[in-house]
Amino acid sequence: MNPGVILGIVNVLCVGLLAGEEFVIRYGVRAPLASLDDPAHIRFRQALIYRLRILVPSIFVAALLTGIAATIVAGFVNGFDTAFGVRCAGVLALLTFITITLTGTVPINQAALTWAPAAPPKNWRAFVSRWERLDTWRTWAAIVAFALFTIAMTLR
Repeated sequence: MNPGVILGIVNVLCVGLLAGEEFVIRYGVRAPLASLDDPAHIRFRQALIYRLRILVPSIFVAALLTGIAATIVAGFVNGFDTAFGVRCAGVLALLTFITITLTGTVPINQAALTWAPAAPPKNWRAFVSRWERLDTWRTWAAIVAFALFTIAMTLR
C-alpha cells in the first residue's frame, strides 16, 4: 500500500478520535454536568480538566502532525489537486481548534482548577458559560477537520 495512503488513514483515525472526544464532551457530558449542584459540578469539572489535559493534547498533536504530513506527501505524490486543497482546509480547521483552545478554554480551565468547590468565585458560572461557547466552536472545528480529511481520502 502507498505510504501516503497509510499516512492518510492514520490521520483520519487521529482526527476522528479528536472529533469524537470533543463531540462526546460537548453533547454528552455538558448537560448532565450542568444538572449537578455547584460543589459537585466544580469537582467533576476539575476532574475532567485533570484527565483531559493530557489526553486531548496528545490526540491533537497526532492529528495535526499526521494532517500536515499527509498534506505534504499527497501534494508531492498526487500534485496540488482538489484533495490537496481539502487537506489544507483540514489543517486550517485544526489550527482554528488549537487557537481557540490556547487562547480561550485553557485559561478558563487553569482558573477553574483554583476554585474551591464549597466556595467558588461569584462569577464562576459566567466563566463556564464562556468556556461552553468556546468549546462549541472547538468541537465544530474538530468535526469539520475530520470531515475534510475524510473527504480528501475519497478524492484520490
